[in-house]
Amino acid sequence: MTHGARPKVRGLQCWPLLVACGFAGARLAAAADPTSYRVEFGPTGSDSMDATVAATSELTGLHDSGPVSPFGLILRARADVGRLKTVLESFGYYEATVTITIDGRPLTDPTLAAALTAVPKNRDARVAVTFKPGPLYRIGRIDVDGAVPAAARAALGLAPGQPAVAATVLAGGARMLSVLEESGHAFAKVDPPVAYEQAHAPLLDLKFHVEAGPRVRIGAIRIVGLKRVHEAAVIKRLSLHAGESYAPSAIERARADLLNLGVFAAVTVRTGASADAQGRVPITFTVRERPLRAVAVNAAYSSDLGGSGGVTWTDRNMFGNAEQLTLSALVTNIGGGATTGLGYDAGAKLLNPDFRRRDQSLQFAIDGVRQSLLAYQQRAITSGTTLNRGLSRVWSVNAGVTTAHERIEQESVTRYYTLIAIPIGVSYDSTNLKSPLDDPLHGVRGSVTVAPTRSIGATSATFVITQARLAAYLDLDQWKIAAPGRSVVALRALAGLAQGAGDYSLPPDQRFYGGGAGTIRGYRYQSVGPLFSDGNPIGGTAIVAGSVEFRQRFGRRFGVALFVDGGQVRGSVPPPTSVTTQPNLTTAPNALRVGVGAGLRYYTPIGPVRIDVAVPTRSYGPHQDRFEIYAGLGQAF
Repeated sequence: MTHGARPKVRGLQCWPLLVACGFAGARLAAAADPTSYRVEFGPTGSDSMDATVAATSELTGLHDSGPVSPFGLILRARADVGRLKTVLESFGYYEATVTITIDGRPLTDPTLAAALTAVPKNRDARVAVTFKPGPLYRIGRIDVDGAVPAAARAALGLAPGQPAVAATVLAGGARMLSVLEESGHAFAKVDPPVAYEQAHAPLLDLKFHVEAGPRVRIGAIRIVGLKRVHEAAVIKRLSLHAGESYAPSAIERARADLLNLGVFAAVTVRTGASADAQGRVPITFTVRERPLRAVAVNAAYSSDLGGSGGVTWTDRNMFGNAEQLTLSALVTNIGGGATTGLGYDAGAKLLNPDFRRRDQSLQFAIDGVRQSLLAYQQRAITSGTTLNRGLSRVWSVNAGVTTAHERIEQESVTRYYTLIAIPIGVSYDSTNLKSPLDDPLHGVRGSVTVAPTRSIGATSATFVITQARLAAYLDLDQWKIAAPGRSVVALRALAGLAQGAGDYSLPPDQRFYGGGAGTIRGYRYQSVGPLFSDGNPIGGTAIVAGSVEFRQRFGRRFGVALFVDGGQVRGSVPPPTSVTTQPNLTTAPNALRVGVGAGLRYYTPIGPVRIDVAVPTRSYGPHQDRFEIYAGLGQAF
């Protein structure tokens, strides 16, 4: 963008030369003893300009890493004059002057180099930078040269009287170009604006030259780079089709959708250089497949559940259509205050990502589980089939059938159950994360599941279990309190209700328990709610819980978290006739329990490593610990 004979942003185009001069000054340091100096900036009149000036100056940027000779310091200061003047011009001050002196001498003083050479080694040369911004230029008349649709012209977003800030003006042109491209003008051009200075006022008239070009449509779509993945599966996955109106956002969504399929390490897009005779432009997707198989090792620890560790093996492309087979084996309950012995969880899952239609997946799963907990000891084989359909970018629904054959011992009473359930759910997720281990910074996650269940065995019953979960993430940057992604408030709420079963016909593993990392940190796992006379958990038919957590990052890798968890479990399930409860253990069993704590975070490319310590605000039951420790990969929620 230029104004009159003086380019408005031409200084930005001179940066390579200025940078070269600065580095030339740094290289001259080897020719003489380095000159020690300090830099003092005068005010510009604007905090944002002050910050930009300090960040842009090579006098400060190279102060520690680039020692210079006296002559090199003079060259560096001279380069900064033009560089800092460009900064002020970019904020709309086109008559600004920048003055730099060294020990009170102007940079043009022929004796300056000799004076700097004579400076004692124990004294810093004083580099003073002062500014005279002059008048703030504002936008005058705005002209658009070329046939431009009204929507694109409105996207310019500039108005007479606004400060003529270069970044704002250039952003307006970029918005206009984006709207043109989104409306099908694939080869639109918006030249950098030309600015003309008015003669009698600090105003700049702007002129944008625009060539919209013809509207085009998507032409032939090619997939390049496939090896093991079938092309038909990729085409089925694509949300982009030949004949549709050209739109960069639609092309980018299609690229991201292919990447999310899980079999590609990279997906790039190339648009044809011109349209064909039918007004269509070809699109080429170039893919790079990930290794076919992967092995992952995982581990976690909490003082209530003890340690766990295992291995997961994954085939990412089982039959050539991006089907994913996952085999896992996990050892659990290695120690821990809420456990009575080792447990395990071994299973297999097969996921068909595009079952019959591109936005629908089908999953088969089978698991063998053993748990040895204070609440109960369980051995079970579970299986399930789940159909999931995406309704939009954030909404999805699912339905399925699950079965469980289990043996559960609670308070020396052993029962066998066969459970058949038909869970139906709806989910919402606006966090835009690729992995559940990624750190959520904004958005909402929520789900509601209703599972009608039939229990067959020693006790037969039909009941319905309803569960709702909600998590919200608030980046304090939206209130200009902190830098983006550095300070986040995370909120969690959950509720559950079991209806239709009574007289101890609700299996122990289907009841609700509070305490632990998933509900109320600080209380031992499953310890919140009604208790047996020995202090072991009974479980309940309803739960509500919530959490507030503040997450603050420091530097690139580290962070801390402060949190408060609270919740309660209500029980209407009586204990078996062979067990009685003691009043002192069941006093106010439905009372609200609150835990507080703090934690450390170490951020890695695959997610944050988390260590939390939490304490209960009220002792409850004989098995309650003074504090609990939780460690794992990923945030608590």
